[in-house]
Amino acid sequence: MGKPDRGAEGPDRPQAEPEPHAAGTGGQAARLKDMQAKLQDTIRHHPVVVEQQAQRAQDVQLRIADRITAFAGSMNFVYIHIALFTIWMLFIESKPWPTLTLIVSLEAIFLSTFVMIGQNRQATFQQAKADHDFTEQELELKTNTQLTREIHRLTIELHRRLIDKP
Repeated sequence: MGKPDRGAEGPDRPQAEPEPHAAGTGGQAARLKDMQAKLQDTIRHHPVVVEQQAQRAQDVQLRIADRITAFAGSMNFVYIHIALFTIWMLFIESKPWPTLTLIVSLEAIFLSTFVMIGQNRQATFQQAKADHDFTEQELELKTNTQLTREIHRLTIELHRRLIDKP
């Protein structure tokens, strides 16, 4: 598609509309980027989520625990263990069971500790979120009750003025 022929336009002929791509892809990309930025601005997180993210970002121990828990809960963790245990049993020790049992038991102890740390953090987060939601809902209920009472009062006043005119 070419650009419209401006020479064919005259006072009695309507002007040809510019093609949608006449502005170029740069203009569309800029508009798309602006729309994405506006969308990101409108996406809001729960205040408890924001607070927890800030807390986790500041505490080194929590960041380490998060990374360990995320890795231990992945399939990569399983594949690495399958490979390591297979290599160990086939090539490193001929009778690996006592040492392997000790290592696996110690690993289970530490991993269960990280799981419990994650569960405790999740429970604390859920409680803080529930408390915040309850407070917000109570405030909303109070506001709605006040508005309903005011609407009722105004309705009565209007009724009195319109119906009870002297």
